[in-house]
Amino acid sequence: MSFQSYLRGPTEDKEVPQAPPVDVYASVNSYLDLFSQKNKLVIVTGAAGAIGGAICEGFASVGADLCVVDYKYDAEFAEYLSKKYGVKAKAYQLDITNHADVKTCLEVIKSDFEGRDIDTFIANAGVAWTNGSILSENATPEAWQRVMDVNVQGTFHCSKYVAEIFKLQGHGSLILTASMSSYISNVPNYQTCYNASKAAVRHMAKGFAVEFAHLTTPAGRIRCNSVSPGYTDTILSSFVPTEQRAQWWGLTPVGREALPQELVGAYLYLASDAATFTNGTDIVVDGGYTAV
Repeated sequence: MSFQSYLRGPTEDKEVPQAPPVDVYASVNSYLDLFSQKNKLVIVTGAAGAIGGAICEGFASVGADLCVVDYKYDAEFAEYLSKKYGVKAKAYQLDITNHADVKTCLEVIKSDFEGRDIDTFIANAGVAWTNGSILSENATPEAWQRVMDVNVQGTFHCSKYVAEIFKLQGHGSLILTASMSSYISNVPNYQTCYNASKAAVRHMAKGFAVEFAHLTTPAGRIRCNSVSPGYTDTILSSFVPTEQRAQWWGLTPVGREALPQELVGAYLYLASDAATFTNGTDIVVDGGYTAV
């Protein structure tokens, strides 16, 4: 008797169950080996920011080679990672809102790391909404569009073109940075635009998880997940008065904002070989904010 998937198109392999990755688990002596990123190539967008920089440093510390991608070119940070952790790290300047530039950047990376697969792509680049209520003078259609262009359209560009590479490779992990704001309405700072953009990102991760899983045989060698940080002490929130940030702390069970480093573990797990059955999930790292 044969069984068929209800999720796949007419030209896709419909047979279920698919073969599990028995070889991955049989070949390791310790689960610590599954979390290692040694000899893996990882791309991080928004890498010059506090969260992106912490992600890069975290992955470098466990052996990954890094592509440090940002709107701002930061060769010094890439050199720092290389020297401190003994990995290969290279900086790339990229405006993710330009789809042609995203595709070209990936082609350059493939050339620079010739013969290497891209194991993980972390689409972390994003911008905040700083204009308050949509009824304020500064809440222009242009300001709204800018946030959507970077957070939504830019994430789409990255996801589309790296998925093409993952399909050719036959494997890959795509991780999108969403936000706890994709679940809630922030108070007292109004940021509906940002919240809507990150809700789109979180749901994109679920959609891509379904689409991309079918690009390999057996299915599931390409995974997509997201991470939703809570309030984090970065330059993106530095414009908010301390009195207002204190209200964030008061609404968070842990009673404070996160350090960027406290987010890294979620990304490391999702990229690791310990996460072979984790697909389409969102890991919320918010100190308990959304639990209240």
